[in-house]
Amino acid sequence: MMIAQDKLLQRFTAYAQIETTSDDKSTTQPSALCEFDLARYLVDELLELGLTEVEMTEYGYVLATLPANGADSEPVIGLIAHMDTSCEASGRNVQVQLHKNYDGMPIQLNAQAVLSPQEFPELLNYIGQDIITSDGTTLLGADDKAGICAIVSVCEYLLAHPEIKHGKIRLAFTPDEEIGRGTEHFPMERFGAQFAYTVDGGALGELNYETFNACNVHVTFKGISVHPGSSKHKMRNAVTMAAEWQMALPAGERPEYTEGYEGFYHTLRIAGGTDKVEIDMILRDHDKQLLEQRKEYLLALTALMNKKYGTDCVECSLHDSYCNMKEYIMPVYEIVERAEQAMRAVGVEPVLVPVRGGTDGSTLSAIGLPCPNLFTGGHNFHGRFEYLPLQSLEKITEVLVELVRVPLCR
Repeated sequence: MMIAQDKLLQRFTAYAQIETTSDDKSTTQPSALCEFDLARYLVDELLELGLTEVEMTEYGYVLATLPANGADSEPVIGLIAHMDTSCEASGRNVQVQLHKNYDGMPIQLNAQAVLSPQEFPELLNYIGQDIITSDGTTLLGADDKAGICAIVSVCEYLLAHPEIKHGKIRLAFTPDEEIGRGTEHFPMERFGAQFAYTVDGGALGELNYETFNACNVHVTFKGISVHPGSSKHKMRNAVTMAAEWQMALPAGERPEYTEGYEGFYHTLRIAGGTDKVEIDMILRDHDKQLLEQRKEYLLALTALMNKKYGTDCVECSLHDSYCNMKEYIMPVYEIVERAEQAMRAVGVEPVLVPVRGGTDGSTLSAIGLPCPNLFTGGHNFHGRFEYLPLQSLEKITEVLVELVRVPLCR
């Protein structure tokens, strides 16, 4: 055991209790002022630990350096995690709970919420371990405060163990990753790493160098509201139009029916009434060509409905948000192999899986910073049944120590 579990739990809990929910309707960066709260907390902590070049940018990015220790010729490695949590569930007033020595039975989070292996069978992989959850009224925030916790804890450990030689390590903690804007103002030139790793993955051992290609979609249905008592041949119900749109999407190509490399259409939210309805969607596919086909399908559906209901009754806007980082990682695949070696060095077998989502590394890889993704150990992200085995959090810290250690000392 390199880093005490109670220390990891204490640090993670401190981060989890700071609200950092990003806001996909905001036009600022960071999208929510609360994200600055964790950023400032991290600046103070990193300075206290003894890191150098610690700063917070005007856009809420936190940067820091762990100076080289006897290995100045080593490449500069970046370690990256994001500070915000998903707006799909509340991140306010998170109450962290620790369930010691998990026995395989359902975990009662509160009077109404139960984390059960019947619904989430992966829980049974952690019998005998300590499970971190919220109280079932909020998300936990392991995505990605577990990643921040691991990175900061490793820096603290390396500073306390100068016998472990490593090159210069650059840290970056980013805002707004959950809404696809985590790299909009990333200070690439100041960061200065040759390659990096995001610590933003899932279960123990997961290692990712493939992500979805992603497109965000906003659709507006324009109706005509007329009193229902006298609306014959006059009303155009936007709710009916939106329902027709939803039912026209390929039924088997939704998240709840897909896995692995299968892409999907996903309607996130709907709002409005007879006069006007707006929906937000996402399109995802690992294959760029297939994503283009999904976009073409929606544009054709838009044209069809406008022909039926009238010109410009339906408006569909498409915005690409990130790309599959595989094409940028393959030319430097040795950085993936480096991560595999680090995992095996601490007894973790790498599980190479495509991310059914994206990370900051997707965009960073595309703009010149190759950036595979490492596990944090968390499960059920973005919801109140999120959980994190403490032993998995401990393992990622061990992996990171091996990852940055100079090869001669391995």
